[in-house]
Amino acid sequence: MKKLLYILCLVPLFALSQSNYDAVIDERLRATLLQHKDFVSIPNLPESPELMLENIAWVEKKYEALGFTTTRLKSETLPILLAEKVYDPALKTILFYVHIDGQPVNPAVWDQEDPFTPVLKKQDPSGTWTAMGWDALNQKINDEWRIYGRAAADDKAPILMFITALEILQEQGKTPNFNIKVIFDPQEEYGSTALLGTLDTYKSRYAADYFIVMDGPAHSSNKPTLTFGCRGIATCEITTYGAALPQHSGHYGNYVPNPVFRLSHLLSSMKDDEGKVLIDGYYDGITISPEEAIVMQSVPFTAASFNKKLGLHSAETVGKNYQEALQYPTLNVRQLNTSWTGKGLKTVVPSTATAHLDVRLVPEISGDDQLDKIKKHISNEGYFVLDRLPTAQERLTHKRIATVKTKTLVNTFRTSPQGDFGIKMRQRLTNIFNEEPVTIRMMGGTVPIVPLINTLNLPTVILPLVNMDNNQHNPNENIRIGNMRQGIKVCLGLFETNF
Repeated sequence: MKKLLYILCLVPLFALSQSNYDAVIDERLRATLLQHKDFVSIPNLPESPELMLENIAWVEKKYEALGFTTTRLKSETLPILLAEKVYDPALKTILFYVHIDGQPVNPAVWDQEDPFTPVLKKQDPSGTWTAMGWDALNQKINDEWRIYGRAAADDKAPILMFITALEILQEQGKTPNFNIKVIFDPQEEYGSTALLGTLDTYKSRYAADYFIVMDGPAHSSNKPTLTFGCRGIATCEITTYGAALPQHSGHYGNYVPNPVFRLSHLLSSMKDDEGKVLIDGYYDGITISPEEAIVMQSVPFTAASFNKKLGLHSAETVGKNYQEALQYPTLNVRQLNTSWTGKGLKTVVPSTATAHLDVRLVPEISGDDQLDKIKKHISNEGYFVLDRLPTAQERLTHKRIATVKTKTLVNTFRTSPQGDFGIKMRQRLTNIFNEEPVTIRMMGGTVPIVPLINTLNLPTVILPLVNMDNNQHNPNENIRIGNMRQGIKVCLGLFETNF
């Protein structure tokens, strides 16, 4: 009874605390959005080093005003910006990651004159997004308004959310419950080559107890989201052969084997009609515990509406639901082509047919092992497997020949949501928002910094804060203002977490 009374006494205090979060964010939101406007106005394409350095200088100034030490770490291309602050040597250290570059733009296909001149918009009853003057921020700010511009969401919005939360904390005379390091990647959209090239040199500078990656979109519900892993990627190119040169389909049809049909039979031997891979051992070692299944089932999802949006009658059955499907390696044909690459059609029997495959990887299976299984399967289907073009003699000696070229690009990572780090983050967000965050065990895509994650070997969580429909990498990229507001609140709550 005493325990119950104690909890009941805490409820109004908790509610007041959350009310204060909201009130102080409301007071600062206009200033934050105008800072975001200024930041997005600086083009951030790595092919313009001077402008990238201007972006870095903009961030440096903000962090130095907060008492952080900033260092430009040399790389082969653009410098890596590292911001650090030790609040108490006895506390844990969390390393945060954001990227400061953006995707290329084609202004002609944007609904505004310049992708780097941000535009504030609202949606009219017909669903059309119309521009508003920035003085609209002087009135009550609507969460459904959006700011359009390249990098408005990916990844400048999280940078501003984090800075605003730190400024609020400083103004209140408070400090985070952990020490902070922040990496600013200048080339994430181009493979993070600068950052990954510094791992041997600066590994000790990146040392921490935990790692939080602030990139990517939140769940489509716009509820606070935590993602505990991502799939890796490997590629495979398979070429089958007919005659040494393309042949006239009238003169040689029914005589010269068509490599397209050979390739199609080979590909169909790899998957069944429900999408499950038939290659021996492809799913070896992958199990889903009842606890993990519960985590995946908790992610908001309605198959009927999801499939309708995709224009899809029914899904493959690799997993019991969408989230479960992401726990398995994929086998995807991304492109097909033949020896004819010119314009129009030709009545020929092609000399070659090529399938370009990508394989999304999961932690239980290495990319090299998975690619070896594919090659073994092709051999078992009666093909003489090469990693080069066949010689004239090999064409005469072997009935079926396949050239297979493979490459593992980026590996995978996963942190347990049931681990200490995951539990504390989930509990904190639950306390702040009065409901469990959307917890994603493994997202389907791949982030280029997985080598950094695996090198540091830290418990890692992806904290996505922007709206799913932000048109990331596409024309008309945008950030929903409600996500800006919520992201600041997530950061404030995070700073008060005891790790």
